[in-house]
Amino acid sequence: MTSLVEGAGRTRARRDFGLLWAGQSLSLFGDQFMTLALPLLAVTVLGASPAQAALLPFALFLPFLPLGLPAGAIVDRLPRRTVMLVCDGVQVVAFGAIWVSAATGVLSFPLLFALVLLSGCAVVFFQVAYTSYLPGLFPDPGELHTGNTRLALSESTAKAVGPMAAGPVIGLLGVVGALLANTLSFAASVVTLVLIRHREAPPAVTVRERGWVRRDVAAGLRFALGHPVLEPVLACGTVYVLFLSMVETSLVLYCRNVLGLSPQWIGIVVGAAAAGYPIGNLASSVLIRRLGSPRALVLAATVSVLGIVAMPVLGTHTGLGAIGLVAGSIVHCVGEGAFSPTSMTLRQTQTPPELLGRVSAVQRFQLWGAVALGALLASATTALGGLEVTVWIGALGTVLCLPALLRRGIRTATFTRVRG
Repeated sequence: MTSLVEGAGRTRARRDFGLLWAGQSLSLFGDQFMTLALPLLAVTVLGASPAQAALLPFALFLPFLPLGLPAGAIVDRLPRRTVMLVCDGVQVVAFGAIWVSAATGVLSFPLLFALVLLSGCAVVFFQVAYTSYLPGLFPDPGELHTGNTRLALSESTAKAVGPMAAGPVIGLLGVVGALLANTLSFAASVVTLVLIRHREAPPAVTVRERGWVRRDVAAGLRFALGHPVLEPVLACGTVYVLFLSMVETSLVLYCRNVLGLSPQWIGIVVGAAAAGYPIGNLASSVLIRRLGSPRALVLAATVSVLGIVAMPVLGTHTGLGAIGLVAGSIVHCVGEGAFSPTSMTLRQTQTPPELLGRVSAVQRFQLWGAVALGALLASATTALGGLEVTVWIGALGTVLCLPALLRRGIRTATFTRVRG
């Protein structure tokens, strides 16, 4: 009887995960349209400069700085599925408004910046709830890593296919037509979340005394920054993302202004480069079994950095340079594709359930806050030195993530023979 109940529970969990997976896959695919559409919209329709266009990623990730840590404390006291539903609804409104105002000709750069900022606020709470929700579906670490790998695979596939599909769409319908795709993808995500049957156990009822947010945030920070394994991983990710965002923020306009590529070819360059992600995602489980999580993380980070540094080394103003840019980026994506699900599973299994939201918030605050700062650095560097200088500084700066990782528990685990 017990086995039947457990079997039925696993079946429901897999069904609910399938809905979550499908909804997020569509949403992630729509997001990739924005990777091309937003900077091109700013430059070609609104007449913004490349430096101004680099401020749009800054607007998207800026909310992680003031809201990232409090979001963890708040989400840990609310049903996580409900939080995700509300946040996806806000995304529908924000990107729907961008589409309508662009289609009617009333969109301005300040309005675009404000709506992207609103979207970023929703992203903060969604990401904290999203990464804390999955362990409730899959308590088993093996199933949890499988789920993380599949979600990472969807993100990888979206990064590979989305820009390649967005290029022809933008070429055919213009950037305004691409905006509608992202709006519809968030609407589809709302539907899949509504259909999920799994309900979390209600959070423990606690008295919300004055200063409860500050105390809850402090508890999450103490755990995450004091953990001998999680802290080096967080530090590595923060440094890495800070400089990588300088490269990624500049890449679309670098391809357009420096390499002289059309939107269709820009989509091919950005999308083909992401083909390395699925390879890394699928390799992550093998690496964990053979090397253990710490060594797998070090290897993945090293591969990723080598690929990023190769991008400006191989990239030139010629067609061959575009091929070199893709080759370096594929190598980088293989490393990042292995690092992402491995670090997420490690964080979820090392963190007590009652702290999942807050520790996830610490991670998102550091990493996505670094994206905002990196985009701001990219904007300033582009204004002062141009797109090529920005790409070089961003690529070389990612090397600093390796000494940040090789410390404390990671260093001990890395150089101690793993048995079993």
